[in-house]
Amino acid sequence: MIQRRVSRSIKSSSSSCLSSLLLFRRNSHSQISSNGQVVVEKKQHDGLFLQKSKGQHLLTNTRILDAIVRSSHVRPTDTVLEIGPGTGNLTMKLLESAHHVVAVELDKRMVEILHKRVSDHALQHKLTIIQKDVLKTDFPEFDLVVANIPYNISSPLIAKLVYGSNTFRTATLLLQKEFSRRLLANPGDSDFNRLAVNVKLMADVKFVMDVSKREFFPPPKVDSSVVMITPKEVKPDVDVREWLAFTRTCFGKKNKTLGSMFRQKKKVVELLGLSKAGVTTYTNASSDVEEEEEGLCLDTDASVFKERVIGVLKSNGFEDKRPSKLSHGELLRLLSLFNQAGIFFHSSLPMDLHDY
Repeated sequence: MIQRRVSRSIKSSSSSCLSSLLLFRRNSHSQISSNGQVVVEKKQHDGLFLQKSKGQHLLTNTRILDAIVRSSHVRPTDTVLEIGPGTGNLTMKLLESAHHVVAVELDKRMVEILHKRVSDHALQHKLTIIQKDVLKTDFPEFDLVVANIPYNISSPLIAKLVYGSNTFRTATLLLQKEFSRRLLANPGDSDFNRLAVNVKLMADVKFVMDVSKREFFPPPKVDSSVVMITPKEVKPDVDVREWLAFTRTCFGKKNKTLGSMFRQKKKVVELLGLSKAGVTTYTNASSDVEEEEEGLCLDTDASVFKERVIGVLKSNGFEDKRPSKLSHGELLRLLSLFNQAGIFFHSSLPMDLHDY
């Protein structure tokens, strides 16, 4: 009877089957025949469709699951936050090592399977499931994060962890390999980018291991990597909104020189408008203006404002430098110099996690 329901579903939804695979427990499998039809060999009755578009790829290799938990250094007293637990392969391993696991899962079907699986092992007292969108959820207190993150929310989710209000020891995350390489990149690397510069302002990032796409079901198109993010004990004293807007500007064209970037008329006009709203006083030590005129109003003439921007770059040796080559220390110094000169980068509009 169940087999007939599966067959009817495949026939009536042939177009959706091209983007989804039918998942059964580990002793079941699906394959595509030479004529393009989905052939299902069912050995157990528990099945559901996984949606690749939502990043639903389940890690099934027990050896790798064990390695992820070991590398996370879970303590018996820890509360672990798991994001996107799926059917609970990693969750079950974490429950063996941790005091408590908080799992955030949006998919109701996954939640039901996870509840049953945990209950079957009499571990329900160690698990809290939050059925909400992880990007819109306030996290309870936790000690560390261990998660196979849905690929389509990797960037905003890491921003939420790193820039959020929760304190934690480490976050061990399974990510797309290409994404993890970008996250690990350093100044001067070809992959160095705004994501890396923003995350590494607040945390250290370490490579743990690579994971083949063959270890997932359904297999994604690319391989994955595990990285560990450790928040810095001492974080820089910087306005986060201003920093993020500044790096957005600098890394929009990261390989151009700063002089070339800030000479563009469109950029000058944009910064002029932002700076009008963000400055009350401006003092320039190299100006001919008398000291008693410290309350000088912001220049309304774009050409004069442009000269001010370029003057900051020239006088401090940044004109010919490229953002992709600058360290965090150099970027922080440049931002401070701009702000001291009455040049600001962020607007008053509220930010969301995709702005990080």
